[in-house]
Amino acid sequence: MQVVVPFADESPKSRLAPALEREERRRLARAMLADVCSTLRAVGREPTILATKPLSASTLDALDGPDVNVIVDDRALTPAVNAVLESVDETVAVVMADLALATPAALETLFETPGEVVVAPGRGGGTNALVVRHPEFRTDYHGASILDHRRKAREIGASLETVDSFRLATDVDEPADLVEGWLHGGGHTRAALEAFGFDLETTGGRVRLVR
Repeated sequence: MQVVVPFADESPKSRLAPALEREERRRLARAMLADVCSTLRAVGREPTILATKPLSASTLDALDGPDVNVIVDDRALTPAVNAVLESVDETVAVVMADLALATPAALETLFETPGEVVVAPGRGGGTNALVVRHPEFRTDYHGASILDHRRKAREIGASLETVDSFRLATDVDEPADLVEGWLHGGGHTRAALEAFGFDLETTGGRVRLVR
C-alpha cells in the first residue's frame, strides 16, 4: 500500500487567517503534517508527501530530517492524486495533512477495512481519507467530495465502505477547529498552538482557545 499525504507548503490553511498570521499558519501546517507522518510510521506505513513544490528546509526540519518520500506536482488536488492512482499498480491510501487528531488505531481501522473503496468522511461533506483498491476509481475533491466519491464508486461497480471516526472526520481547517487540535491533536500540533500563545477557556458553554 502506498500512503499519500497531500501538502501545500507555500500558502497553507488560508481559512485560518482570522485566527493566525501567515507564518503561524505555515508553522501549524508543518506541525500537523509532522503529526500525521509520525502516526503513519507508528502503524508501519511510510508516507509519501504529495507536495505542490519541493519541501522547504523548515518543513523538512519539522519532519525530523530530509529522509522523506516526496512527489512534487503543482496541479490542484484532484489531478495530482489521480496521477498517483494512474501511475501505480497497488493499493493507494490518501490521508490529508491536517488530520492532526489521527491516532494509530484510527488509521489501522481505515487501512484494515475491507472494500474496493474505503472512505473516511470529513465534516461538511469532505473526504478526509480514503483507500483505493479498485483500478478504475478516480477522486474528485471539488465541493461535497464524499458524495462524488460514493457516486464514482457506484458508477464503476466498486464495493464501498465508510469509516465512521471522530479522529479522521476532524480536520483543522477553520478557527473553531483549533480547539480540537489543542485538546486531541498530536504533540507537534499542541506544541505549535501553545507556542502561539493559545490557552483553553472553559467558562460558559463550549470550551475555546484564546490568547
